[in-house]
Amino acid sequence: MHSLQTGGNTQLDGGAISVAIDWPLAGSAGLDASAYLLGASGKVRTDADMVFYNQPSGANGAVKVAGNSSTNLRFDVDLAAIPDEIDKVVFCVTVDTSAGGSTLARHDGLKLTVSQGGAAIIDYAPALGSATEAALMVAELYRRNGWKIRAVGQGFNGGLGPLARSFGIDVADEPAPAPPPPPPPPPAPPPAAPAAPISLSKISLDKGRPSISLEKRGSSFGEIQVNLNWNRGKKGFFGGGNAIDLDLGCLIELADGQMTVVQALGRRFGSFHDLPFVALSGDDRTGDVAGGETMRINGGQWPAFRRIAIFAYIYEGAPNWSSTDGVVTITAPDQPPIEVRMTEGRNDRGFCGIAVLENEGGQIKVTRLVEYFRDHSEYDQRLGFGLRWTAGSKD
Repeated sequence: MHSLQTGGNTQLDGGAISVAIDWPLAGSAGLDASAYLLGASGKVRTDADMVFYNQPSGANGAVKVAGNSSTNLRFDVDLAAIPDEIDKVVFCVTVDTSAGGSTLARHDGLKLTVSQGGAAIIDYAPALGSATEAALMVAELYRRNGWKIRAVGQGFNGGLGPLARSFGIDVADEPAPAPPPPPPPPPAPPPAAPAAPISLSKISLDKGRPSISLEKRGSSFGEIQVNLNWNRGKKGFFGGGNAIDLDLGCLIELADGQMTVVQALGRRFGSFHDLPFVALSGDDRTGDVAGGETMRINGGQWPAFRRIAIFAYIYEGAPNWSSTDGVVTITAPDQPPIEVRMTEGRNDRGFCGIAVLENEGGQIKVTRLVEYFRDHSEYDQRLGFGLRWTAGSKD
């Protein structure tokens, strides 16, 4: 492992690498990570050269978001596939001010890790304890007899919007109130519409806004990812302590009436390409996976679904939902990320029904629940699935 200091650089072997940025939560406030593909001018070619949660792929997939949670974002980068006119790829983070963040000082402990072939080869941990900025250029890949990486660690005054604009991105602002428009002029042939500016918004479902509908943009919804992340607590020297094993799962009702469950319990991991078109990407038994647990839904098969009821349950550890700080993030291509935070917890219940995805006329209606139950059976009864439940194990 090569640990870089600010300003330091090292050569890369080329090929495919993974660039992960991990950070600690500050209360409910996290960070937003983004990557910018820059030409010789230091600017993007087009808005498509910004890669982040709302636009997860750039340069025909040469740089793409491979995982996203409230404490982590991972980019997969194919160095050989980056177009010749791209000289540099800059990785940045910005404070999520919509969740109450202010400066990067609250996220001291942030670390960038480069992996290749599944092994970590480079890391960089900038000192942020006294940072006053809300954005940071963490590191950059640049061409120099192949590809190298430099630890930048440069703060930037402003959030995600100003940072994106500094690289030449056309960012959509929140519209300001405007006076009533004047009478329309006589009709004229419409000019060619310019490209729509990038939307940086993410959506948080809460009691005031419990649901949202997603319209299909293209031939299908693509791959829908449901990520669960939480504060795992501390482990003791021999594996004890107050660490919590929180597991993600869902109840599924298909359009033909079939019903099933996907979860680690009973090793019912599902399948992405075959029925039930939902797959759980492993089970974080140790609590060491910074990205939490992720469930993949095949949005290309959305007409086959009637509804998907997402839940989380505590497999090991005493229920303490307030300290768990659980958050589920739902992402899909060309859709705003949707966050549901597991608040108002009941410590006499070890099971949380989080949200329901329903097929309404081909759209995806996402409805927040955040209700707590004793077990799977009680949640099933609440939603009327009618499955038969028996005790199970993950082993």
